Amino acid sequence: MGTPHSPPLLVVADSNVPLDLALGIEDVVDAMALIRRRLRGGSILIPPRVVREVSFLAQFAEQASTRQAAASFLRRHREWGCQLVAYVTLGEEFVERVARQLRVQGLIASAEVNDSVILVEAAVLDASLLLTTDEHLRGVDYLQLKFLLEKFELSAPVIATPREIVKQFLC
Repeated sequence: MGTPHSPPLLVVADSNVPLDLALGIEDVVDAMALIRRRLRGGSILIPPRVVREVSFLAQFAEQASTRQAAASFLRRHREWGCQLVAYVTLGEEFVERVARQLRVQGLIASAEVNDSVILVEAAVLDASLLLTTDEHLRGVDYLQLKFLLEKFELSAPVIATPREIVKQFLC
Protein backbone atom coordinates (compact mmCIF):
# COMPACT_ATOMS: atom_id res chain seq x y z
CA MET A 1 0.00 0.00 0.00
CA GLY A 2 2.54 2.57 -1.01
CA THR A 3 6.15 2.93 -1.93
CA PRO A 4 8.86 4.74 0.03
CA HIS A 5 8.38 7.78 -2.24
CA SER A 6 4.57 7.95 -2.07
CA PRO A 7 2.76 10.05 0.54
CA PRO A 8 1.29 8.18 3.50
CA LEU A 9 -2.08 6.56 2.92
CA LEU A 10 -4.95 8.20 4.77
CA VAL A 11 -8.12 6.39 5.76
CA VAL A 12 -11.20 8.22 7.04
CA ALA A 13 -13.77 6.35 9.15
CA ASP A 14 -17.48 7.14 9.07
CA SER A 15 -19.49 7.34 12.33
CA ASN A 16 -20.57 3.72 12.34
CA VAL A 17 -16.99 2.43 12.27
CA PRO A 18 -15.86 3.84 15.67
CA LEU A 19 -19.06 2.59 17.31
CA ASP A 20 -18.73 -0.88 15.77
CA LEU A 21 -15.05 -0.99 16.71
CA ALA A 22 -15.87 -0.20 20.34
CA LEU A 23 -18.62 -2.85 20.28
CA GLY A 24 -16.10 -5.42 19.00
CA ILE A 25 -17.88 -6.13 15.69
CA GLU A 26 -15.56 -8.70 14.10
CA ASP A 27 -15.42 -7.32 10.54
CA VAL A 28 -14.60 -3.84 11.83
CA VAL A 29 -11.99 -5.02 14.33
CA ASP A 30 -10.34 -7.17 11.64
CA ALA A 31 -10.45 -4.41 9.00
CA MET A 32 -8.98 -1.82 11.34
CA ALA A 33 -6.18 -4.18 12.41
CA LEU A 34 -5.45 -5.00 8.75
CA ILE A 35 -5.42 -1.33 7.76
CA ARG A 36 -3.07 -0.43 10.63
CA ARG A 37 -0.67 -3.22 9.64
CA ARG A 38 -0.68 -2.17 5.98
CA LEU A 39 -0.60 1.62 6.40
CA ARG A 40 3.06 2.03 7.39
CA GLY A 41 3.14 5.71 8.20
CA GLY A 42 -0.43 6.43 7.21
CA SER A 43 -3.28 7.39 9.48
CA ILE A 44 -6.83 6.41 10.31
CA LEU A 45 -8.60 9.75 10.66
CA ILE A 46 -11.88 10.50 12.39
CA PRO A 47 -13.11 13.66 10.64
CA PRO A 48 -14.73 16.60 12.48
CA ARG A 49 -18.36 15.66 11.75
CA VAL A 50 -17.77 12.11 12.98
CA VAL A 51 -16.03 13.39 16.12
CA ARG A 52 -19.07 15.58 16.82
CA GLU A 53 -21.52 12.75 16.13
CA VAL A 54 -19.67 10.28 18.37
CA SER A 55 -19.31 12.91 21.13
CA PHE A 56 -23.05 13.65 20.93
CA LEU A 57 -23.88 9.92 21.09
CA ALA A 58 -21.61 9.45 24.11
CA GLN A 59 -23.86 11.83 26.03
CA PHE A 60 -27.29 11.69 24.46
CA ALA A 61 -27.87 8.40 22.61
CA GLU A 62 -31.13 6.74 23.58
CA GLN A 63 -29.57 3.30 24.03
CA ALA A 64 -27.10 2.82 26.86
CA SER A 65 -25.02 0.46 24.69
CA THR A 66 -24.56 3.21 22.09
CA ARG A 67 -23.61 5.77 24.75
CA GLN A 68 -21.10 3.32 26.21
CA ALA A 69 -19.62 2.42 22.80
CA ALA A 70 -19.22 6.08 21.84
CA ALA A 71 -17.61 6.97 25.17
CA SER A 72 -15.33 3.94 24.96
CA PHE A 73 -14.17 4.91 21.48
CA LEU A 74 -13.41 8.48 22.55
CA ARG A 75 -11.35 7.18 25.50
CA ARG A 76 -9.54 4.46 23.55
CA HIS A 77 -9.24 5.83 19.98
CA ARG A 78 -5.44 6.01 20.19
CA GLU A 79 -5.24 2.32 21.18
CA TRP A 80 -7.04 1.52 17.92
CA GLY A 81 -4.70 3.72 15.90
CA CYS A 82 -7.24 6.46 15.22
CA GLN A 83 -6.61 10.20 15.16
CA LEU A 84 -9.42 12.65 15.94
CA VAL A 85 -9.47 15.63 13.54
CA ALA A 86 -10.85 18.89 14.94
CA TYR A 87 -11.11 20.83 11.66
CA VAL A 88 -10.27 20.71 7.97
CA THR A 89 -8.00 23.35 6.47
CA LEU A 90 -10.38 24.48 3.73
CA GLY A 91 -12.98 25.35 6.35
CA GLU A 92 -16.45 24.31 7.31
CA GLU A 93 -18.14 26.72 4.90
CA PHE A 94 -16.34 25.16 1.91
CA VAL A 95 -17.17 21.65 3.12
CA GLU A 96 -20.84 22.57 3.57
CA ARG A 97 -21.00 24.11 0.07
CA VAL A 98 -19.55 21.02 -1.61
CA ALA A 99 -21.70 18.70 0.53
CA ARG A 100 -24.79 20.66 -0.52
CA GLN A 101 -23.80 20.11 -4.17
CA LEU A 102 -23.63 16.35 -3.56
CA ARG A 103 -27.20 16.46 -2.28
CA VAL A 104 -28.46 18.86 -4.98
CA GLN A 105 -26.98 16.60 -7.69
CA GLY A 106 -28.72 13.61 -6.08
CA LEU A 107 -25.52 11.73 -5.29
CA ILE A 108 -26.63 11.57 -1.66
CA ALA A 109 -30.20 11.91 -0.42
CA SER A 110 -31.10 15.44 0.65
CA ALA A 111 -31.87 14.27 4.19
CA GLU A 112 -28.38 12.76 4.60
CA VAL A 113 -26.57 15.99 5.49
CA ASN A 114 -24.05 14.35 7.82
CA ASP A 115 -23.15 11.68 5.26
CA SER A 116 -22.52 14.30 2.59
CA VAL A 117 -20.35 16.34 4.97
CA ILE A 118 -18.34 13.29 6.04
CA LEU A 119 -17.71 12.36 2.42
CA VAL A 120 -16.50 15.86 1.60
CA GLU A 121 -14.35 15.99 4.75
CA ALA A 122 -12.72 12.73 3.61
CA ALA A 123 -11.96 14.32 0.23
CA VAL A 124 -10.65 17.54 1.81
CA LEU A 125 -8.42 15.47 4.11
CA ASP A 126 -7.11 13.79 0.92
CA ALA A 127 -8.13 10.34 2.15
CA SER A 128 -7.57 7.40 -0.15
CA LEU A 129 -10.30 5.36 1.55
CA LEU A 130 -13.57 6.16 3.33
CA LEU A 131 -14.47 3.21 5.54
CA THR A 132 -18.21 2.90 6.19
CA THR A 133 -21.12 0.51 6.51
CA ASP A 134 -23.61 3.24 5.62
CA GLU A 135 -25.63 2.36 2.51
CA HIS A 136 -26.15 6.04 1.65
CA LEU A 137 -22.41 6.38 1.20
CA ARG A 138 -21.92 2.93 -0.32
CA GLY A 139 -24.56 3.67 -2.94
CA VAL A 140 -22.89 6.82 -4.31
CA ASP A 141 -22.21 6.74 -8.04
CA TYR A 142 -18.41 6.87 -7.88
CA LEU A 143 -17.84 8.29 -11.37
CA GLN A 144 -20.30 11.14 -10.78
CA LEU A 145 -18.75 11.75 -7.35
CA LYS A 146 -15.27 11.87 -8.88
CA PHE A 147 -16.45 14.31 -11.57
CA LEU A 148 -18.22 16.61 -9.09
CA LEU A 149 -15.34 16.68 -6.58
CA GLU A 150 -12.83 17.45 -9.34
CA LYS A 151 -14.75 20.69 -9.99
CA PHE A 152 -13.70 21.70 -6.46
CA GLU A 153 -10.14 20.40 -6.98
CA LEU A 154 -10.75 17.43 -4.68
CA SER A 155 -10.15 13.72 -5.21
CA ALA A 156 -12.82 11.16 -4.39
CA PRO A 157 -11.82 8.53 -1.83
CA VAL A 158 -12.61 4.90 -2.51
CA ILE A 159 -15.66 4.01 -0.40
CA ALA A 160 -15.56 0.52 1.14
CA THR A 161 -17.01 -1.45 4.01
CA PRO A 162 -14.89 -3.17 6.64
CA ARG A 163 -16.12 -6.53 5.29
CA GLU A 164 -14.91 -5.62 1.78
CA ILE A 165 -11.48 -4.70 3.15
CA VAL A 166 -11.22 -7.99 5.02
CA LYS A 167 -12.38 -10.03 2.02
CA GLN A 168 -10.07 -8.19 -0.38
CA PHE A 169 -6.90 -8.57 1.66
CA LEU A 170 -7.39 -11.67 3.81
CA CYS A 171 -9.18 -14.09 1.48
